[in-house]
Amino acid sequence: MMHMPRWKVILILTVSLLGIILALPNILPEKIRESLPSWLPSNTVVLGLDLQGGSHLLLEVDMKTVMHDLMVSKSDGIRDILRKQKIGYKGIGVKGDQVIFHLRNPEDFLKTEIHLRVDPSLVVSRQADAAVSVRLTAESIAERKRSAVEQSLEIVRRRVDETGTKEPIIQRQGDDRIILQLPGVDDPEHVKQLLGKTAKMAFRIVDSDHDAQDGHVPPDCELLEMTDREGQEGREPIKILVKKKVIVSGENLVDAKVGVHHETGVPVVNFALDSVGGRKFSDATREHTGKAFAIVLDNQVISAPRINEPISGGSVMIEGGFTVKTANDLALLLRAGALPAPLTVLEQRTVGPDLGADSIKSGQRATIYAVILVAIFMILAYMFFGVIANIALIVNLIWLMGAMSALQATLTLPGIAGIALTLGMAVDANVLIYERIKEELRNGMKAMSAIEAGYKRAMGTVTDSNLTTLIGAGVLYIFGTGPIKGFAVTLALGIAISMFTAISLTRLIIIYWYRWRRPKTLSI
Repeated sequence: MMHMPRWKVILILTVSLLGIILALPNILPEKIRESLPSWLPSNTVVLGLDLQGGSHLLLEVDMKTVMHDLMVSKSDGIRDILRKQKIGYKGIGVKGDQVIFHLRNPEDFLKTEIHLRVDPSLVVSRQADAAVSVRLTAESIAERKRSAVEQSLEIVRRRVDETGTKEPIIQRQGDDRIILQLPGVDDPEHVKQLLGKTAKMAFRIVDSDHDAQDGHVPPDCELLEMTDREGQEGREPIKILVKKKVIVSGENLVDAKVGVHHETGVPVVNFALDSVGGRKFSDATREHTGKAFAIVLDNQVISAPRINEPISGGSVMIEGGFTVKTANDLALLLRAGALPAPLTVLEQRTVGPDLGADSIKSGQRATIYAVILVAIFMILAYMFFGVIANIALIVNLIWLMGAMSALQATLTLPGIAGIALTLGMAVDANVLIYERIKEELRNGMKAMSAIEAGYKRAMGTVTDSNLTTLIGAGVLYIFGTGPIKGFAVTLALGIAISMFTAISLTRLIIIYWYRWRRPKTLSI
């Protein structure tokens, strides 16, 4: 006699109940969802850009800035090597994609080349007279550009996540472009402002030994503007002479939060440095006590306070005439990290909700028609056993909605197509099992034995057929992007759930039906 262990029965019923609970928030009004206890699931299926509308941005990473910054960094390293090796030079600077400088003694070229080529990414060549040119190898340029795009992708993702946008689609396009889709965001201007800032922060010492008003800027300094403070709009911008050398950069920052100044009550940004940054900052403030240091963000001085005493502990407060909103934005940018280069918006589109509403209705109709037609076929082909398969089909749809809600998977138009396809394929396992049962009945088996043999002997075929589909869905997910991934997710979830319902749920129903009715013949 067919038997199913009690623990399996409990497991099937528990999973069934869990699937219904997870799917339930999708049909509840928003007010009721918000009033649910915290321990109850309240997530609903997340609609993609093509269903609920939103914004589409195409961004481009400024590779010229990436390469210029890299060459400036290399020039600093070259300067340190030349000084360390006591090689005389003059006029070092970045010109295009190379660093140019002149040796005071042309005979020092060989020595210079040996020491600079310790860095394998550099190509050193001799120019006219005593001029030396340092370039990057093609491999290091390609690697830096690839790294810049990957870093930009991660920073964009962090910044967008902090704005509260749900399920953004962020992916690379080509060598230097990024696609950003923001479902539900009708006005992306604030996001564009956050993405338009590179948020490169650095601490530098203010040069108080020279007066830049006479137009003379020392080679190791630069003249930067100070950001507008409250009440200074429209006035001539204040310019400050600061050292090019960076004491501590934003790479050493580990956290940034908005606070309030204990004396003035104005918003400030408090941030913490890691152990390396804290040590560097403490050493610099000890060495330059009595001088001013500049807090530079995107080549503008936010604040230039005086160092009254060494600052240790790695905790720093920024004042800059902030409002609560600007302080929050700055803290967000600093937490997310600095972009390696500015992002340019090449294309911007806003998708209205009307298209999404039409797509949802069309998808709903397609799904309903698929369920109805499959249900009719199963009843005509397998009679009462077809009814049982249809019950599993409905449960399959409920569980699929519950799983997507729990995983917060994004439902796109191709995803709806995946659901419709899944429902059509969901009864495949039942068809294989039922045909096997019919075959055993034709061979003279009794009803009970035929059912048992049908489930047992069809198991291998059911597993193989669904496994090949899961492999296909996995390949689509790994190599696909955007909507293709959405299709793959719904297809894979639907196949996995249909296997469970066909193998376990329908068998449980048939077992209890058989014990209740004790039929002599089967309606199949």
